[in-house]
Amino acid sequence: MSRRSLTIVSIFFVFAGSVSLATAQTSFEPPRLPDGKPDLQGVWDFRTLTPLERPENLSDKAILGDEETAEIEANSVARSAELNAPSTDRSELLPAGGNVGAYNHYWVDQGAQVVDDQRTSLIVDPSDGRVPPLQPGIEMQVLSLAEDLGGPLPVRVRAAGRGTDSYEDRGLGERCLVGFNSGPPIVPAGYNQNIQLFQTSDYVVILHEMVHDARIVPLDGRDHLPGGIRQWLGDSRGYWEGDTLVVESTNFTDKTASFNPSIAKAAGNGTTLHLTERFQLVGNDILLYEYTVDDLTTFTQPFTAVLPMKRGLDLFEFACHEGNYGLYNILSGARAQE
Repeated sequence: MSRRSLTIVSIFFVFAGSVSLATAQTSFEPPRLPDGKPDLQGVWDFRTLTPLERPENLSDKAILGDEETAEIEANSVARSAELNAPSTDRSELLPAGGNVGAYNHYWVDQGAQVVDDQRTSLIVDPSDGRVPPLQPGIEMQVLSLAEDLGGPLPVRVRAAGRGTDSYEDRGLGERCLVGFNSGPPIVPAGYNQNIQLFQTSDYVVILHEMVHDARIVPLDGRDHLPGGIRQWLGDSRGYWEGDTLVVESTNFTDKTASFNPSIAKAAGNGTTLHLTERFQLVGNDILLYEYTVDDLTTFTQPFTAVLPMKRGLDLFEFACHEGNYGLYNILSGARAQE
């Protein structure tokens, strides 16, 4: 499907309001499995320059113009070239106790394009393209505030501040418990921005290579787990609405947030989250992913985001636990410093 065609579908969603993009009719006939359901299998890449929330300087603009799109994408290419340029001579050993640096831009892959329909945000409802206000008494937890929270941190990565007394002072992604960008729901960030779908008549498996988690989603109409059983990725149940796969998830743990707008932010508590995701193949190489966060304990209203995924290449194994020397070194280094 061309960029222009997908734009037409998305504009239909933005202005129709009550109509879900992932259930909007298109002329595309998807390939099907023997049971007649669309074949969603494959690796899907969700890198994009489009932010989750509409930038404040574009508050009244839902769709970018062609010139604005070209400028954003050109600036991204130029910035990548600048940041990837070698700036440090590593031919000599670094001094003991010196700063060894971190990832350069080569390892952080934000993609090179905005979404095909040129929206200014992934969030499409509410119409301002922003995460809704929080309920009274609920605060957005951000890196520098996290050290005062107490207990395990719901942010995905903790990259600043103290937080070296215990492994529980570090973010969930650093502890290899949940992926930086895998959610659920999926929010583009960092690298390993891909998933792989496997499908039978009875199950769909959503493999998140970031921290290497697999969500196994039954399609047989069974009930959710009892309320007392909580899981890191929630308890997912799937069903088909026409050619759209719908996945509803509940039973998230109180150790995760209701929603992570970024890897360094967290809002609310996973126990109050009801998440609905939709997957629809709208072209040979385009899988439309839509999710709705419904948690009126945390937010003043539900909100919905739409993220087109492109067919990608093979996944590369992340093996987070097997290679998680960073967490050990952070804590042991702090002990040595003390």
